[in-house]
Amino acid sequence: MILAIDIGNTNIVIGCIKNEKILFVERLSTEVTRTVLEYAISFKNVLEMYHLDAVEVQGCIISSVVPPVTNIVKEAARKITDKEAIIIGPGVKTGLNLLMDNPAQVGSDLVANAVAGIAEYRTPLIIIDIGTATTISVVDKKQNYIGGMILPGIRVSSDSLTSRTSPLPRISVEAPKKLIGTNTIDCMKSGLIYGNAACIDGMIQRINRELGESATVIATGGFAKCIIPHCTENVIIDDALLLKGLKLIYQKNKPKC
Repeated sequence: MILAIDIGNTNIVIGCIKNEKILFVERLSTEVTRTVLEYAISFKNVLEMYHLDAVEVQGCIISSVVPPVTNIVKEAARKITDKEAIIIGPGVKTGLNLLMDNPAQVGSDLVANAVAGIAEYRTPLIIIDIGTATTISVVDKKQNYIGGMILPGIRVSSDSLTSRTSPLPRISVEAPKKLIGTNTIDCMKSGLIYGNAACIDGMIQRINRELGESATVIATGGFAKCIIPHCTENVIIDDALLLKGLKLIYQKNKPKC
């Protein structure tokens, strides 16, 4: 069994994979102030919730975009599994050809998403990760990672709107009953949900035009299920895409017995 962990700006995604099957996917809050012991207790509690024992874990892999938390989580994972985690970064084999100006700047989460996407879907690919930021990654027909886009995320957009305009309240991330709002809250919800859906639709169309062909579009991330159902383009939602990528990268780098 493999313990896979992705450290994002808002959430830490944790999952276990056994015999090619993802046993669970859960999210914890990313908190810089938490200690090794606090994270270790959280991880152990999640495993126990699914009736899994940490001694079953044969290996661990971590991707992270929050450097101050990376080593804390690594030590927490080691504390409960007694295994040294692989951290995606320089020197780790991914099998992904990055055609970027500076490949080292590509987030490890984007790398894992692309590795899984190439393994499971027909290229070219457009991979949309809707989290704190909305990232769009593009993989060409020859399975090269050729670039992408970074957009303000759902919660970032909402928080910015409410913090900079005093009369506007905080809102939940959910679609209103109809597109054209008739009160302030519904107008904000419509702009947030349908505005982001329309943005994603427009980006897909523009990318396809630049590629000269229609790509397979995959969406993942914490807010994918809130936004993608309101898109008009055909988009596959794959909640476990990142964990699948971590599993594949682990297999390329796992310690030899």
